[in-house]
Amino acid sequence: MTGVDASGELLRALTALLDRIKQADLQLQADGVDDARRLRAAISDQLSDYVLPRLVQFDAPLLVVVGGSTGAGKSTLVNSLVGEVVTESGVLRPTTRSPVLAHHPEDAKWFAPNRILPDLVRTDRSDNSTYGLRLRASQHVPRGLAILDAPDVDSIDEGNRELATQLLAAADLWLFVTSAARYADQVPWDYLRQAAERSASVAVVLDRTSPTGVVEVRGHLARMMTARGLSDSPLFTVPETAVDTEGLLPRSSVEPIVSWLHDLARDVTTRTMIVRSTLDGAVRHDVLRSHDLADAFDAQVAAADELRAAVDGSFSHAVQALQRSVSDGSLVSGDVAVRWQNFVGGGEMVRTVEGKVGRLRERLVDGVTGKRSKADDVASAIEHDLAVLIVEVLESASTAIVAMWATAPAGAAIVAARHGLDRAPRDLRARAERLARDWQGRLTEQVRAAVAGRRLSTDALAVGVPGLSVSAMVSALGAGDTDAGRLGREIIDAVLGRENVDQIVAAASADLRDGVARIVGEEQARFTVLAPDPSAVRAAQASLREAARRAEYARHLDGLESRIQRGSHATGRGGEKR
Repeated sequence: MTGVDASGELLRALTALLDRIKQADLQLQADGVDDARRLRAAISDQLSDYVLPRLVQFDAPLLVVVGGSTGAGKSTLVNSLVGEVVTESGVLRPTTRSPVLAHHPEDAKWFAPNRILPDLVRTDRSDNSTYGLRLRASQHVPRGLAILDAPDVDSIDEGNRELATQLLAAADLWLFVTSAARYADQVPWDYLRQAAERSASVAVVLDRTSPTGVVEVRGHLARMMTARGLSDSPLFTVPETAVDTEGLLPRSSVEPIVSWLHDLARDVTTRTMIVRSTLDGAVRHDVLRSHDLADAFDAQVAAADELRAAVDGSFSHAVQALQRSVSDGSLVSGDVAVRWQNFVGGGEMVRTVEGKVGRLRERLVDGVTGKRSKADDVASAIEHDLAVLIVEVLESASTAIVAMWATAPAGAAIVAARHGLDRAPRDLRARAERLARDWQGRLTEQVRAAVAGRRLSTDALAVGVPGLSVSAMVSALGAGDTDAGRLGREIIDAVLGRENVDQIVAAASADLRDGVARIVGEEQARFTVLAPDPSAVRAAQASLREAARRAEYARHLDGLESRIQRGSHATGRGGEKR
C-alpha cells in the first residue's frame, strides 16, 4: 500500500470530513458545548496530525510515542532505549514544552513540518518559551522507526497535558510507561481506555519495579490490561536499578524492549500491520466521533431557534407597532397637532388656495423669502415625533430581547459579552431623523411635480408647495378621520384633485412603511448577527453527518480493515510472558 494510489478515495473522504469538522461552528454556549468543542478539536487534531499524513506517506517510519505519568521514568527509559541522552528528565519535565523526537539521520525527511504534526513548530530550543517539536537524529535509532518522548499525561501544566494527548493521538504505536507506585492511577488508564476504543497498537512498560514486588504487581497489571481490552498488548518489566553517569539504565534492563523495537524496524510486514491496525482504528473512531459531534449540534439548533424566536418575535411586534402608528393618525397629536392647527389657522388656508389670499398668504410666503414658515414648523414636529417614536419602539424591542436571552445559557453568554445590548445604539436617533427627513423630501418632490403639471396662479404656486406637502404628510399619517386630517385633505384636494391626491398619499404611506421596515431590519441585524441562523446550523449538522457517512463508506471500500490480520497482531509479539 503506497498511500494515495491505494487510498485515494479514503484520503479525499477524510479530507472532506476534516473540512466539515473545522467548519463546525459551535458558537453558542448551549448544553454540552464545552465537551463538543473538545471533541471537535480532538477529531481535527488526529485527522490533521496523524490520519491524513499517514495515508499520504504510508511508508514513513513507525512512530513510537512514549507516554505515561509523572515520575514513571519515561525520559530515562527513552534515553536508555536510544543509547544516548536525547531528552531531559527529572525536575525539568513538568515545564518543558518541547518534546523530543529521536530518529535515524536518514529518516529526517519524514518529519518535516508538512508531513506529520503540521501545527507543531520544529525547534532546537529546550525551554518553555513555546510549544514545539525537537528533532534529534541518532545513529542508535534504527531506520524505519522513531521514538517521541511525550509530556506527562498528568502534568501540572495544562498545555503539556493537551500536548501529550495530541501526540499520543498521532502515534502508530503507544509505549505506555508506568511504575509499581503509579500503575493503578486513573489518568493513565483513561488514556489506555481510549487506545483500546480505537484499536490503537499499545505496549506497556512496568518501570521501576522492585524484585520483591515484580510478580505481584505485574500479575495485577496484566489482569487490568486484559479487563480493559489490552490482552494482546506486550507487557515489559524494567527493574528498579541505578543509572550510569549519563543517566542511562543498564543495557540488560532494557534489552527486551530494544530488541523488540529493532525487530519491528527491520520487519516491514509487521511494521505495516501495526500502522494499518492503528490507522484503521483511528479512522473508525474519528468517524464515530464525528457522528457524536453532529449529535451535539442538536443543542446548538435548539439554542439558535430560541434566540432567533426572541429576535423575530420582538422585531415583528416592533414593525407592526410602528407601521400602525404611522398610519392610524396617532402621530398627528401633541406638538404636531398644535403646530398643524396653528398653520391652517382654522380654515384660512382653504380660502387661500381658492384664491382668497389675505393674511394667511403673508404668513406662508415667508418660506419662499427665506423666513421659517408655519409649514416648516409642522414638518419639523413630524420629523421629531416620528424619530422619537422609532427610537422608543426599537429600544423597547431590544430590552425585551435581552431579557429573554438572559434566561438561557446561550443568550446569557451573548448578553454578558456585549454591554449595552439592551439600549438603542447612539446613531439610531440620527438615522431615524434622516429617515423622516428623506421621506418628507420625497413627498415634497411628488407634490412639487404634481403642482408643476397644473395651471396655477403665481400666488398659489408660491404658497402652495410647502403647505400642500405638509397637508399630504398629515393625510399619509392616517389622520383623515380627524378635523385636522379632513382639513388637510380639503386643502390638497382643492389644488391637485382627489384622484391625484389619492395616488400621492398612498405612495407616501407605502414609502414610510418601507422606511420603517428598513430601519427595523437594521436594528434586528444587530441581534441576528449574534445568533446563528437555525437553518444554517441544521445544514452544517447534515453536512457533517454526510461527510462522516462518506468517510466510513470509503474506509470499507479501501479495505484497510480487511488487510489487518488481527490474529497475528504484531504488538502481541514480544514482552515477557504474563
